[in-house]
Amino acid sequence: MARELFVDETECTGCEYCVDALPDVFDMTDEGVSHVHDPEGADEEKIQEVIDDCPAECIHWR
Repeated sequence: MARELFVDETECTGCEYCVDALPDVFDMTDEGVSHVHDPEGADEEKIQEVIDDCPAECIHWR
């Protein structure tokens, strides 16, 4: 089973780090938090780097 990428919007601070780093994967909602719009927009290694560097630690695999 493939892992699913998600942003815990209750933990997101809206810093836009992930959107700046991987705009093909993440975008911002109207509420000002990050959202996964295309989980296949980058390879898992690049996504994992963004997960590891997220200041709010709100991006996860499940």
